[in-house]
Amino acid sequence: MDLVFKVGDSAVYPGRGVAVVKKIEEKDVGGKKKRFYVLQVVDNNNVVTIMVPMENANVVGLRGVIGAKEVKQVYDILRDRTIKIDQTTWNRRYREYMEKIKTGSVYEIAAVLRNLFLLRLNKDLSYGERNMLNQAKQLLVKEISLAKSTKEEEIEQEIQTIFAS
Repeated sequence: MDLVFKVGDSAVYPGRGVAVVKKIEEKDVGGKKKRFYVLQVVDNNNVVTIMVPMENANVVGLRGVIGAKEVKQVYDILRDRTIKIDQTTWNRRYREYMEKIKTGSVYEIAAVLRNLFLLRLNKDLSYGERNMLNQAKQLLVKEISLAKSTKEEEIEQEIQTIFAS
């Protein structure tokens, strides 16, 4: 299934999070005309521009923002405490979790956030793991706030409430 975004649409770019389609541009690549989505991601007040060939949008993992049904599933993942946290070394866990974040799957990102939160209850997280926890949280907060048309602060509070229970 080909994704079709219009200028002004929100999309999710794996590992970067929510982006806005700023324009659709045509460029000459190897003697052929190709159309690109020009995406703009605002990440910690840094504006990042990403060009994605329209024909490869699915391949790179570009997707639409989740809906209300998916938000409920994400919250269910965050609430799940039956999961066993693998007691591997922090660097192996870091690589594994980074791969999950890079998929762009909101469910994988939620699982990473939950796992790091649960791990933090029993031991100190490494510097890299703390950064990853914050990254996973920010990716989820931005997307869920867009999905629910709610302020990011409210979503952060909802996630804090889930983890407090």
